[in-house]
Amino acid sequence: MAAAAPAPPTRLDAPKILAERYGSDAAWYVDNIPLFESSDPLLDRVYYYRWQVFRAHQRDLGAKGYITTEFLDDVGWQREPYASLNDATGFHLYEGRWLRDRRFADDYINFLYDEGGNDRHFSEAIADAVWARYLVDHDRAGALRHLGAMRHVYGLWDDHFDVAKGLYWIEPLLDATEYTVSSIDASGGKDGFRGGDAFRPSINSYMAANARAIARIAALAGEDAVAADYAGRAERLKARMLADLWSAPLGHFVDRYKVGNEHVRSWEPIRARELVGYLPWTFGLVDDPRYTAAWKHLLSPRGFAGAAGMRTVEPSYQYYMRQYRYDKDSGGRECQWNGPVWPFQTTQVLMGMANLLHDAPQGAVTRADYMRLLRQYARLHLQGDRLDLEEDYDPETGKPIVGLARSHHYFHSGFDDLVITGLVGLRPSDGDDLTVDPLIATEGKDRIRHFALQDVPYHGRLVSVFYDEDGSRYGAGRGLRLYVDGVLAGQRETPGRLTVTVQPRTNRAIERPVDLAVNLVRSDFPRADASSGRDPEKLHDAIDGRLWSFPESPNGWDSTAKGATEWFSLDLGKSVSLRSAELSFFAGGTFAPPSAYRLQYWAKEGWIDLSSTSLRHTVTTSASAWQPVSAQRLRVVFTKRPGTQIRLSEVKLF
Repeated sequence: MAAAAPAPPTRLDAPKILAERYGSDAAWYVDNIPLFESSDPLLDRVYYYRWQVFRAHQRDLGAKGYITTEFLDDVGWQREPYASLNDATGFHLYEGRWLRDRRFADDYINFLYDEGGNDRHFSEAIADAVWARYLVDHDRAGALRHLGAMRHVYGLWDDHFDVAKGLYWIEPLLDATEYTVSSIDASGGKDGFRGGDAFRPSINSYMAANARAIARIAALAGEDAVAADYAGRAERLKARMLADLWSAPLGHFVDRYKVGNEHVRSWEPIRARELVGYLPWTFGLVDDPRYTAAWKHLLSPRGFAGAAGMRTVEPSYQYYMRQYRYDKDSGGRECQWNGPVWPFQTTQVLMGMANLLHDAPQGAVTRADYMRLLRQYARLHLQGDRLDLEEDYDPETGKPIVGLARSHHYFHSGFDDLVITGLVGLRPSDGDDLTVDPLIATEGKDRIRHFALQDVPYHGRLVSVFYDEDGSRYGAGRGLRLYVDGVLAGQRETPGRLTVTVQPRTNRAIERPVDLAVNLVRSDFPRADASSGRDPEKLHDAIDGRLWSFPESPNGWDSTAKGATEWFSLDLGKSVSLRSAELSFFAGGTFAPPSAYRLQYWAKEGWIDLSSTSLRHTVTTSASAWQPVSAQRLRVVFTKRPGTQIRLSEVKLF
């Protein structure tokens, strides 16, 4: 008699779960994100919140596609008119590679290399992130498309390369880490916002990772000479970094000064350990076990282990947590890296720890340590019971330090990739295999009793991983199971390494409808007007390509009149063909979506109706379509619900 087929797991109910998490905005998530659940409700909650942060930071540039922003709204040091910054781009791409709609990562990469988005405003590891994306989607053409631009940008960094030392240097501010040990000490302890040029583990890890990625992409393209050139660069840089940035007295990777003055000497190592010293592991650049002793500092309360998070410098440093800089308008404390917890480096360290745990046996850290620190990081997302990730935190209390208006829901870090590649342990590859190796504790207070990761895009297929400690959660038996397109591909009785073959399949083509209503430059077209609430900034908010619904950060045009109807109009500057629209509304407090609206276009005889939509339920986004018409001006007439006003978060026209 043939053996019975293994029972399939009880799948997670995507519409139900995502409706509970995201309400009427659930459709975007149903189409895009892998589902996740575990025996830890906090991890689950933060996982879904971080996808909400990802969605909120997608800015539609119209014909230039989508990019990912760092701040929800404008800051003075962004790249105009896009509101882009390049320092956290690696996190954005590592997270976005797991979405089923590949447009968000693909558009962003095109922007970085076709539109100058990788402007080297800050140090970066963007080529590495492009390769990391290829490991997931296996899109060869997408990986090869920007090889020339990657090489060009890499060469531009020669202006920060010291040929004699064989290392890259940078000012900490341009490493996105102002007020670090090198900049503070180079000022004699008086400041540290600028200055302190140093050969740092960060930029040298980024450049080694970028060179390695370029070598791999060149090999994929069949450009063997280029591949050999960049592989050699990566190895030489790695060797110099391991030899010269390792401090034997501190047992850690540290900066060496490039600058020399009355306070510091050139090539002298800094005098304190910083969290940045773990970045060589973040990019898999340490293969000698002699260096793993550095990880003991991460777990020490006298070292980096604050009660609430990872300190960016150890408390023994003379200027630990000294506040130098304040916001000139509010008087609030400004960003510094001399001790506060930064999700930016917390993410990097957890990536490095995952690499260390996955690569080879060692005795410095355990899987229980990874789970404990991931949970600690998750707790930083909570402000009371409200989820709101901010810029930096007090390492002892876990309270936000900066707390300025710009700081809410700050996308300067990663989290969901840590869950997918760390906790669940998906390790993508450039071949036809996929390894799962969960970094979970199986005993003690950090124990994980079950988890599920469902419908992860991988090499054109959908992968799901279920772990059930005793078989009672998912009904498919105890242990670890991996499914490809719903078919069991591998299993084991206990958590651990499991490798299966995944035959790649061609990805679905990316669809790119272009939003014609986007305005990036306020003086250009399209131009908005309204029946009330005619603040130019609020009018622009409704057509700036940005959409979010966090009440702490209002976004959109607000009606202000008392009447039952309102209108919002757009002048596109020229006649264009229009066939559909999407309107997004904020619901909360005194704001509610309208009960109905009419879309109209202007013709010689006046305003002519295109479509009419009745909204019987509270919705965030409503779509309307019609037979194509040519028009320059379009208007939406709203019928308000009694006692409410309208906040129109965004208008899109196609």
